[in-house]
Amino acid sequence: MKKIIAFALVLLVVALPLASCKKKDANTFVVGMECDYAPFNWTQADESDIAVKIDGVNGYADGYDVRIAQMIADGLGKKLVIKKIEWDGLSLALESGKIDAIIAGMSPTAERALTIDFTDPYYKSDLVIVVKKESAFADAASSPTSPARKSPPRSTPGTIPSSTRSTA
Repeated sequence: MKKIIAFALVLLVVALPLASCKKKDANTFVVGMECDYAPFNWTQADESDIAVKIDGVNGYADGYDVRIAQMIADGLGKKLVIKKIEWDGLSLALESGKIDAIIAGMSPTAERALTIDFTDPYYKSDLVIVVKKESAFADAASSPTSPARKSPPRSTPGTIPSSTRSTA
């Protein structure tokens, strides 16, 4: 009896980790994004005709990136699966095979290009700030040391590479 119990425990110890390993379905296109960067991608509570259920999370993803991901999945003849992943984990998720693609407004950088490939851009933006002509900030953009010339905190479309950022 002890041998049967021991065998069952060994089987359980070996089988549980294997059962929890989810093999990627060849009929899916798995895309990682934050689902928190409107209007490109966001999370909503309610289902709609165009929103996509977020895998493993309560909620649905929508936005420009989701629609582009859906068009790619449709073109590949695959089902779209959206994985909600924090910004800093997207590249690692791609490199580890957890996802097939990142569609999240990620700008190519030399550092990123060492480990991941980029398509041609699907969206380009000339980001601007609009102020009143008589505002104290009216001349801010013309000064290379102005805080208005600094980039956002992460590499998004329009971000200045860190080596060329103003230090003022």
